[in-house]
Amino acid sequence: MPEIITIGETMAAFTPESTGFLRYVSNYRMRIAGAESNLAIGVCKLGHSAGWVSSLGKDEFGEFVRNSIRAEGVDTSRVVFDPEHRTGIMFKQVRNASETSVFYYREHSAASFMGPDLLDESYLSSARILHLTGITPVLGTNCREMVEAAMDLAVKHGQMISFDPNIRRKLWGDKDFAPMLRDMMMKAQIVLLGADEAQALLGTAEPSEIMDHLFDKGLAEYVAVKDGAKGAYVGSLENTRRDRDGLVRIPAFPCSCVDPVGAGDAFNAAFLCGILEGKDIRECGSMGAVAGALATETYGDTEGYPSQEQMEAAVKGNTMVYR
Repeated sequence: MPEIITIGETMAAFTPESTGFLRYVSNYRMRIAGAESNLAIGVCKLGHSAGWVSSLGKDEFGEFVRNSIRAEGVDTSRVVFDPEHRTGIMFKQVRNASETSVFYYREHSAASFMGPDLLDESYLSSARILHLTGITPVLGTNCREMVEAAMDLAVKHGQMISFDPNIRRKLWGDKDFAPMLRDMMMKAQIVLLGADEAQALLGTAEPSEIMDHLFDKGLAEYVAVKDGAKGAYVGSLENTRRDRDGLVRIPAFPCSCVDPVGAGDAFNAAFLCGILEGKDIRECGSMGAVAGALATETYGDTEGYPSQEQMEAAVKGNTMVYR
């Protein structure tokens, strides 16, 4: 059974073969895009096992999404095909390395109709970590109920919950989901969030204040605050109890960025693998930094994610020989 299980929507993603406004683009490549499946793929590339639970339309895009994720070694045995609703679609617009926009066509998608009945308790309870994001519960009331039910099952079976708020303002519309995401985040043992997301949910982007809040008022045992090219701060409850200044700064890993989308999910995947391997918090953070940086060097979300061999070489400061 998978060590890490995650639940969420993955779309067929169309990425342009040239930069600029989409109105001038003629050719696209079809890939996949979904925070949860990105993480599952990243975990498998690093030599661990992951399962992805979702609903897809019973259409060609759904088959493409499932096959693409399964080809990376992810267990997709709990994916269902919905004959009444379609697979979500998105288009990516790349102006330059620092400006990427996405356009969603996911309203009434199969995944937006996921509910608690999708959950297989015996399957979910087999994992060591349940990873969830703040994207899924804003897709609809039934999706929120499913995420809450999954968290309840994790608590029932003594599993660690990993949570990334993954704020998507385009999905929020005119609603404020901050209180809901904050409540979910406070129930997680592993919290992975961006500095901007911390500002939105906790009112501060200061790493020490974020960790004080999550360790003292929540259930967090591990926290990572990601800040793009500025690097990250990581901390653990164990370190904090020993040393109130126990947070660790993780510098950004050198890279040649062409597209930052997917970097946060790569960081999360590697960070969780570090926890599974019993590494200390600095090592977990360093693994996350390597994966996040390498993810930005390709236009697809997961194509740049490192293998276990690449990760080991990068962490040790070695150079891979390719010829």
